[in-house]
Amino acid sequence: MTSDIEQYRVQAEPYYQAQGREIALYEAAYRKRLPVMVKGPTGCGKSRFVEYMAWKLGKPLITVACNEDMTASDLVGRYLLEAGGTRWLDGPLTTAARIGAICYLDEIVEARQDTTVVIHPLTDHRRTLPLDKKGELIRAHPDFQLVISYNPGYQSLMKDLKQSTKQRFTAFDFDYPEAALETVILANETGLGEDMAGKLVKIAQTARNLKGHGLDEGISTRLMVYAALLIQDGIEATEACRMALVRPITDDPDIRETLDHAIDATFG
Repeated sequence: MTSDIEQYRVQAEPYYQAQGREIALYEAAYRKRLPVMVKGPTGCGKSRFVEYMAWKLGKPLITVACNEDMTASDLVGRYLLEAGGTRWLDGPLTTAARIGAICYLDEIVEARQDTTVVIHPLTDHRRTLPLDKKGELIRAHPDFQLVISYNPGYQSLMKDLKQSTKQRFTAFDFDYPEAALETVILANETGLGEDMAGKLVKIAQTARNLKGHGLDEGISTRLMVYAALLIQDGIEATEACRMALVRPITDDPDIRETLDHAIDATFG
């Protein structure tokens, strides 16, 4: 069991720059083992925050990238057919509940609602996980905590969490940092000079202002990290920005022209 736990520990401190009191608030939620929901746009640091908190608390972290094809068995576990018969294999949620890990369900809104229902008994006073196929009821380890994230910008009638799920969690609202802080984050994350980092942030803010006016999502902090890494590898800044900041987020020729012009103006 020790080896099982160790493989899920965050070995090195992830770089994370707080925007407010989220670290202290999360620590309070963990002390009470309250489930946590982290909401915010793509690439704004939700997953990095959870990884950082797992490291800071010294707890193992099991992350599941949710998708529309994910079944309850993918989370809980299933029987495998082998030469000698069948063998039960725990899913990531079951493993986390057994060993006392933080289980992080990333972008949970992507999963089917009939799949997410399996987390309900773990998010109230019961803290249990029924394994119906196995006939076992798991009582969560005292250190177990459930954390979910999703992007409210993608909410729709078909893709949103049920109120019965939402109201089982405490919640944090995340957003992209204000410009000065995001510049510091980008410089620290990549080693890029703050002057150049500030220019990337300026371009990103131009794109974010277009959200809802031709863009579904703005340029994320993650994409700026990609651009910075390309620049550090010797790629010319305008090329790096087109490749990492503009081409991934839109195929609309007018939006591309607007953002390409902003890039040229910034580095002209």
